[in-house]
Amino acid sequence: MFLPQEIIRAKRDGQILSKAQIDYFVAGITDNSITESQISAFAMAVFFQGMTADERVALTIAMRDSGDVMDWRGLDLDGPVLDKHSTGGVGDVVSLMLGPIVAACGGYVPMISGRGLGHTGGTLDKFEAIPGYQAKPSNELFQRVVKQVGVAIIGQTGRLAPADSRFYATRDITATVESIPLITASILSKKLAAGLDALVLDVKTGNGAMMTVHSQAVELAQSLVTVANGAGLKTSAILTDMNEVLAYSAGNSLEVHEAIRFLCGQQQAPRLREVTISLAAEMLYRGGLAESNVAGRQQAEQALDSGRAAEKFAEMVTALDGPSDLLTEYTKHLPLASIARPVFASASGYISSVNTRALGLAVVALGGGRRTSADVLDYGVGLDQVLGCGAQVDSHKALAIIYARTEEQWQLAAEQVRSSFEITEHAPKPRPVIYEQVARD
Repeated sequence: MFLPQEIIRAKRDGQILSKAQIDYFVAGITDNSITESQISAFAMAVFFQGMTADERVALTIAMRDSGDVMDWRGLDLDGPVLDKHSTGGVGDVVSLMLGPIVAACGGYVPMISGRGLGHTGGTLDKFEAIPGYQAKPSNELFQRVVKQVGVAIIGQTGRLAPADSRFYATRDITATVESIPLITASILSKKLAAGLDALVLDVKTGNGAMMTVHSQAVELAQSLVTVANGAGLKTSAILTDMNEVLAYSAGNSLEVHEAIRFLCGQQQAPRLREVTISLAAEMLYRGGLAESNVAGRQQAEQALDSGRAAEKFAEMVTALDGPSDLLTEYTKHLPLASIARPVFASASGYISSVNTRALGLAVVALGGGRRTSADVLDYGVGLDQVLGCGAQVDSHKALAIIYARTEEQWQLAAEQVRSSFEITEHAPKPRPVIYEQVARD
């Protein structure tokens, strides 16, 4: 029998916790026998004292086992169960193309996604913009769609890693969100509960990312890869740039529009394509569907360019009760705000830097993101055709098109968008969209 306060004291004093102590504490989080004040004290102790790799593995597994753990073996799937996780950004619409691409190559992708957090957009919010789409289906429907289509992108249910939901809610109000051991356990407990064969992580770095400092992003990627593999899940990570909007758009319906155009070969932002294909290649390689990363890239590009990935996306939407004609009638099913006007640069020159976080917050202010968890989103607002670093501009060149409900909202967003771009006389040095890979081969 343990006492919660003694576990907190041990971690506060820098001691290494045993698996039994961690299991006890997580069980208490799950059944409410441990109070919110004790959770916050434990989180703060971890924030300052950290955790060893073994402690992180134990915490992750205990949180995974706090609820259901999905088992795909009974479905007789003829391919690996694969997934990816992104640490979040602005215009990060990758999942909408990535899941269908991997499914078109023979993988099975049960992607459990989250809502937007702060200035970052959420994959779940984008799918909830689609009329009729069941973003939180029963486990039976979820598994059936994964088996039949190869991909289903849904939201987290209360039955998967419930300890994480309570733990995170406390961390969110106690300034302990940024703890790398706790971020690691939070992300991976849900992914391990999904019963995956392999996982690829997109860890973003830059002014629009959760980890704005590159060294911190590297540390997080290394922690995630070490702990996931230590828990028995084949995992690698790719560090990608979030110093500008990844897609051309930011806003829920606008990003679904862009994803459909991307899948249909009508418009593909180069940076977005590079990240999407790179993640798909790594998923196919780690899942054993490709002999190498290079071979995986070729398969992913062929699945995208042939239109097979677009077909998978349409099949998934229909199977989860979304419109069967979404690929061709997306503008009808996903209407945009009526006020749509460009905002122009205030000077001539080249965009040398972008305050990506500020652009994300501009979407939030328009109603496309949440200030509180109870906020109802306006799916039709946001930014489109957003320029990136290196683009040449003048007073007649639009920095972005703003979709707003009122003139006042448009004016406020225009001011924020305009101030988010730094314009200089000379073009900046190009910056890579992919920095490095972290893996345990």
